[in-house]
Order: sequence, then structure tokens, then C-alpha cells
Amino acid sequence: MEPIRKAALVKATISEIGRVGSLDVTVSQIAKRAGMSSALAHHYFGSKDDMFLAAMRHVLTLYGAEVRGALALAEGPEQRLRAILAASFSPGNFRREVVGAWLNFYVLAQTVPDAKRLLAIYQGRLRSNLMVCLRPLSGARAGGIAEGLAALIDGLYLREVLKSGPPDGAAAVATALAYLDAQLKGHMKGTTP
Repeated sequence: MEPIRKAALVKATISEIGRVGSLDVTVSQIAKRAGMSSALAHHYFGSKDDMFLAAMRHVLTLYGAEVRGALALAEGPEQRLRAILAASFSPGNFRREVVGAWLNFYVLAQTVPDAKRLLAIYQGRLRSNLMVCLRPLSGARAGGIAEGLAALIDGLYLREVLKSGPPDGAAAVATALAYLDAQLKGHMKGTTP
């Protein structure tokens, strides 16, 4: 039962952060959404920060698996870039509660060392994946383009959480591809979806 209950608490944490729009949720709210007592939630995770970290590990695990799966099917640097962007804005990764969890994760990383470490790992992996794709396409400019693209991904998440309605992954991918096309100065013909 422990793995099932922990998974339920992780999902409830993501849902509550997304519903409230901040880290200002209580263990009691999370436990109630998961259908268990707050004492049991504390038993499994210890603290609210530990619960938040477990939720972000879950989000990062799902994101990483989706990126790896998309990259496995892609051939060449252009398709690999598209795969990374498609995974970043896929329905599983780019839904309102996950977007809210990401943004609050950035806030948490300012004060919680374990969250800062997780964020650094994610950013490093994203940059590395982008660099592998961009080097053959842009040479020495790959680092700057990768930094800009990573910042654009973060910015698109921010914009989505601030607007009403469901996140539009297709529009986000199109925006990122337009940026990429402009940076590569036309070397990636046909990159618009």
C-alpha cells in the first residue's frame, strides 16, 4: 500500500499546487485530496517540503521519460530538437496543474537546497540535450541558442499559467520553432508544424 499511497499523495500535491497557484497549500489539503489523513501523509513524507520535492521528482521523471522516448524515435539534429520541444509541451507535461507545479518549483528552489539541486539537474540535462542537437546546426553559436531556447521554454510555461483556458502546447512548440528558425537563420527549413 505504501507505494500506492505515496503516488496518490504526489498526484494530490501537484493538483493542489495547480488549484491554489502557489505553495501555500497545507498537508491537510493534500491529504484530503488523496483520500487519507494528514498524519499518514506526514508518515510517508515527513514534511510539506519533502512532499513538494517528491512531486517535482515525479514531474521530472515523467518529463525525462517522455524526452527519452521522443529522442529514440528522432533521426538527425533537427528531428531531435523537435522531439525535445514536443515533449516539453506535450499534453502530459503541459497541463495547468503541472505548469503551476513547475513555476512553484522555481520559487521553492530559491530557498530549499534539494529543490535547487533538482532544478540544476533538469536545466543541465535540457541544455545538454539541446547542445547535442544544435552543435551540428549552428557550431559555436550552439551555447547561446540553447540558453535562449531554454529561457523561452520557461517563459512559455509562465505565460500559459497566467492566461485562462487550457495550455496550448501546439502554439508553444510553434513559438519555440519560430525562435529556433530565426536563430539558425533559415538553416532549418520546414520547421513550422
